[in-house]
Amino acid sequence: MLKKIKNLVVQEEGQALTEYGLVIGLIAVGCVVALGAFKDKIVALFNGISFK
Repeated sequence: MLKKIKNLVVQEEGQALTEYGLVIGLIAVGCVVALGAFKDKIVALFNGISFK
C-alpha cells in the first residue's frame, strides 16, 4: 500500500504537459501586453502603408 502511494507522489507523466501549458500561457500574456504597449505605433505603421 505504501508503495502505491509513493508511486502517486513520484509519478511525473502529466507534468510536462502542464509545464508547456504554463509556458504558452505566459507567452500569450506577454504578447497581449506588448501589443497593448505598442498599439499606437502599430496602427501608425499600418496607416502609413499605401497600396498604389
